[in-house]
Amino acid sequence: MARARVTLADIGARVGVSAKTVSNVVNGTGWVGAEVREKVLAAIDELGYRPNLAARQLRRGSSGVLALALPTLAEPYFAELASVFVDVAHDRNLTVLVTQTGGEREREVEALDGLRLPAIDGLIMSPLGLEAPDVEDRRRDVPLVLVGEHGERVAGDREHHVGIDNVAAATAATAELITQGCRRIATIGVQDEGPTETSRDRFDGYAIALREAGIPLDDALTGHVREFNRTEGAIAAQRLVDAGADFDGLLCFNDSLALGALYTLGVRGLDVPDRVRVMGFDDIADGRYSMPPFSTVAPGREALADRVLDIIADPGTPTGHHEVPFSLVLR
Repeated sequence: MARARVTLADIGARVGVSAKTVSNVVNGTGWVGAEVREKVLAAIDELGYRPNLAARQLRRGSSGVLALALPTLAEPYFAELASVFVDVAHDRNLTVLVTQTGGEREREVEALDGLRLPAIDGLIMSPLGLEAPDVEDRRRDVPLVLVGEHGERVAGDREHHVGIDNVAAATAATAELITQGCRRIATIGVQDEGPTETSRDRFDGYAIALREAGIPLDDALTGHVREFNRTEGAIAAQRLVDAGADFDGLLCFNDSLALGALYTLGVRGLDVPDRVRVMGFDDIADGRYSMPPFSTVAPGREALADRVLDIIADPGTPTGHHEVPFSLVLR
């Protein structure tokens, strides 16, 4: 027997407040004190309440609003991705509401269930903590499109995912360094814990290019990081140099890592590009004005945003992975 649907009144009765107060918490409207808000959210979690987004939209009409849930806007790639989505959506007379999840599973599930969100016509998410059961259990009132490498694993065949072929992109980037004469190519971006799909795919592409060129893998040229940011890039490059690693090429798994690595290479007197050629990922704006310059993989953000919005506009689009092109930007 199907479990009875939990209502706003049920939540209110549990906490001792009105259904209207619960509605204000769920919809982010009105004023609710912090203590009451936390009690309501705890009851929502305990009772398993999920808002009926379809009914919400029927009451209000199509909202013309999409939600974009990203791990952080402090990382340039995500900030620029959000900007592209806002612009592409504007061209279609849509508005994008951007929310940060911190890459935390609980906050990603909240977004998935529509908590703290107004009526929306679609949800776009780049998850880091979400798991497949979270997506399988969701109410399917609103179209969902996942982006990012972790999103591809979570989506499987049941949900939509849009992204580039990261293995092919890393293979092409490494092959370009080889074409430019590099034979000892180091990497920065290998992760041993947490969401490692991006790291794994890009390392696999790197390894494929080396194998195809007859160049053996060398563990001494592998730079490990906890996160993809400038600090981690600088530290990883310092470890490589301090360990005496001899490299003439460097593949960084995103541009923030590359910018951090460039700092260390400059401090340690390793000239770029004469001594070391550097390749990043993401083609962020800061990388375009870096001195010295470095090449990068452009992930086609505009094409990605267009494809995502096409999927949301067409409910009949088959689920699964939808690939968009990448390109190399040589500097």
